[in-house]
Amino acid sequence: MRTAARTGLVAVATALVGAVAAAPAGAHTEAPADIRATASFGARTTASVGARVVASAAAPASWTAAPAAGRPYVYLEGPAGSVLQDTLSLTNPGARPLTVRLSGQGAPVSFAARTVTVPARTRADVPFAVTVTADTPPGEHRGTVRASAAGREVRVDLRLRVSGPRLAALTVEDVHVDTETGTLRYTLVNRGTTVLAPHLAVRAEGVLGTVLDRPGRPLPLTLKPGRRATRTETWPDPPALDSVTVRLTATAEGAAPATARAEASFASGPALAGAAGLLLLAAGGGGYAVRRRGRSRTQRVPAGVRT
Repeated sequence: MRTAARTGLVAVATALVGAVAAAPAGAHTEAPADIRATASFGARTTASVGARVVASAAAPASWTAAPAAGRPYVYLEGPAGSVLQDTLSLTNPGARPLTVRLSGQGAPVSFAARTVTVPARTRADVPFAVTVTADTPPGEHRGTVRASAAGREVRVDLRLRVSGPRLAALTVEDVHVDTETGTLRYTLVNRGTTVLAPHLAVRAEGVLGTVLDRPGRPLPLTLKPGRRATRTETWPDPPALDSVTVRLTATAEGAAPATARAEASFASGPALAGAAGLLLLAAGGGGYAVRRRGRSRTQRVPAGVRT
């Protein structure tokens, strides 16, 4: 019985070996369906993972910087002398921490931290403040919040509206005339709430009439509210001997003209010497005339007596 069973198994094995040997060259034995599916799934998975790795190396995820709450720009409003606050959101979608450096341009921006490290796949909200100085004029102002990291810079638009009335007011003060050189020194003061671009006119009147008439012309400066600027005006040919009144008139767009004046007496050495000479000549001429009149009377009196 056992001999017959063993003989049967040997026959089956011999038949299978014969079938395999009889298979044509290049033919492939098919694997079971479940194995084929597993192998195919494994190939697709490997290819897919490889593609993702290559794409990540070629185009890494970019970090972002934007105003909190998804706004397109930062908008702040307040009066001069106030401190306005907002928040900047930094998003790091990458797999590594990101160090971001923050700064402001065109506006006095201060941050809770100038350098922020954002962990991987994290968003960090960084508070910042804008200080509106007391001399900031009312109206619209622009600035920029800048974030730099990984060789890239992101700029966020900052729009600031300073409230308050607009008032243009300009004064001229401390006018002084240097009688040795003729130089005019004066101070312009912005007494209003707007930025001014002043113009200046100069006029001087002497004993015999106008000795300087310089029409208004723009000055190479701008004055912020509350600021003052001390300047000089040259007078190449001041009078040598005269008493003058100098008037300076400053104007600016929207502001009433401002006038200040100063008195000065010019008396140079040569002019004084010349004047003294003239006085001596005049005195000498007067004395000579008096003496001549005296002689004439003396000569006429005897003649009158003889008559």
